Amino acid sequence: MSTTERPRILVVGGGYVGLYAARRILKKMRFGEATVTVVDPRSYMTYQPFLPEAAAGSISPRHVVVPLRRVVRGAEVLTGRVTTIDQDRKVATIAPLVGEAYELPFDYLVIAMGAVSRTFPIPGLAEQGIGMKGIEEAIGLRNHVLEQLDKADSTTDEEVRRKALTFVFVGGGFAGAETIGEVEDMARDAAKYYTNVKREDMRFILVDAADKILPEVGPKLGQYGKEHLEGRGIEIYLSTSMDSCVDGHVVLKNGLEVDSNTIVWTAGVKPNPALARFGLPLGPRGHVDTSAKLQVQGMDYVWAAGDNAQVPDLAAIKAGVPAERAWCPPNAQHALRQAKVLGDNVVAGMRGFPQKEYAHSNKGAVAGLGLHKGVAMIVMGKMKIKLKGRLAWYMHRGYHGMAMPTWNRKIRIFADWTLGMFLKREVVSLGAMETPREEFYEAAKPAPAPAAPAQEKAKAS
Repeated sequence: MSTTERPRILVVGGGYVGLYAARRILKKMRFGEATVTVVDPRSYMTYQPFLPEAAAGSISPRHVVVPLRRVVRGAEVLTGRVTTIDQDRKVATIAPLVGEAYELPFDYLVIAMGAVSRTFPIPGLAEQGIGMKGIEEAIGLRNHVLEQLDKADSTTDEEVRRKALTFVFVGGGFAGAETIGEVEDMARDAAKYYTNVKREDMRFILVDAADKILPEVGPKLGQYGKEHLEGRGIEIYLSTSMDSCVDGHVVLKNGLEVDSNTIVWTAGVKPNPALARFGLPLGPRGHVDTSAKLQVQGMDYVWAAGDNAQVPDLAAIKAGVPAERAWCPPNAQHALRQAKVLGDNVVAGMRGFPQKEYAHSNKGAVAGLGLHKGVAMIVMGKMKIKLKGRLAWYMHRGYHGMAMPTWNRKIRIFADWTLGMFLKREVVSLGAMETPREEFYEAAKPAPAPAAPAQEKAKAS
C-alpha cells in the first residue's frame, strides 16, 4: 500500500458496483487528482447471474470472475476487510489477509459491499446448507451433486442411495429457480453415464415461502416457469418453509419430511451486517440510506449503491408508486447503471460541481431454466413482451453475456457457449479439490515413533 499526499477515494467492496464505480472514477479523473483504493476480501469480482451455469458446467468457473488488479489499473487494490469506519476522523480500519489490522485515512468514501445470504435460525442449516453467492459455492455444488451420483451408483444400501439422490432447494426467486433448473439438467445428462442411476431415481424439491416462483418476471411467466419445472419432474411446494434439516433430515412446514445430502439455500439476500459498524444512517432493513444522487443522507463525502443501498426509484415514483415503497430492487440491471452515475457523482462532488440523480425505468427480466429453456419479460415503453422457451433462453444469454465486465471475459463466455454446442457436457466430479493435500499427507505423514526395546523398558522400570 502506497502513501500519498493526494485525496483518497476509498471504495469498500470490489463487486459489480465497486468495480464499475472505480473504473468510472479512474476514467473521469485527471491524472494525479486523487488516489483510488479498492478493498475487498477477494481479489476478483464475481458475476453472480452466471453462477447457476457455472454450477452446471456450461461455463468455466474462471470465466465468471474478473480479476480486480487487471481491470482497475491505476487503483490500489487491497485484499482484506474493512472492519470499522470512524466517520469523525475519516479513517477506516483494514484487516488484511495476514498480519495486523491497520488504519487507512480517506477523504471520500464509496460503500459497495453488496449483500449476503439472508438466513434464519433453522436447526441444521449452518451445518448442511449450501449457498449460491460465490463462485466457490457454485463449484462446490457441482462437485457435490456429481459426487452424490457416484455414491448412489456404488452402494447397495437403499437408504443411503435415496438420501444421495434427493436434492432440496429453498428459495424460488431467480437464484433458486435458475439453479435447480441448471442442476437438474446437468444431473439428467450425467445419469446417462451411470449403470445404476436414472433420472427417475432422483428427487428434486423446490420450496418457497411465497405463493409463486420467479416473481421478477410477472405472474404469467412465473406460472409458466413453475409448470415447466414440474413437467421435468421437479416437486414445487409454495407457501411453505423449512423448519429444520438436522443431519440432512429435512422437515417442511407443510408436513413433508425427506432425507437429503444436498440442501441449497437461495432464499433471498440482506445487506452486509458490517454496515452497522460504519457509522452510516441505515434504513429499516439495514441498507445505507441514500438520496437519488446516491449520496448518503447527511454526508456529502459518502456515496453508496447496489444491494447494500436504499436508493429511491424515481421511475417508479413518477409512475405513481408511493415514495416510501419505491426502492430500486437488488439486481444487476440497477447495479451497473448506478455504478456509472455514482462514479460521475464522486468526481463531480470532489470538484464541487452539481451531481446527477439516478433514474432508470425497468427494462424487464430474463431467467434461464437449463439448456434451451427460459423466460423473459422485455419492457419497451408501455409495452411488455413476454417470451418463453428457447427464444427467452437466447435473450437470457445475450443480455448477461454482454453485461459481463470486460471483453476478455465476454469472449471467453461466448467461446464456452459455442463449444458447448458441439461438445458434450463434462460430468466429472472433482470433490477432492476441497481437501487437495489429503492424499499427499497420507503418503508423507511422519511414521510413528518405534517402540522401545524390552531391555530398555525393564531398565526404566
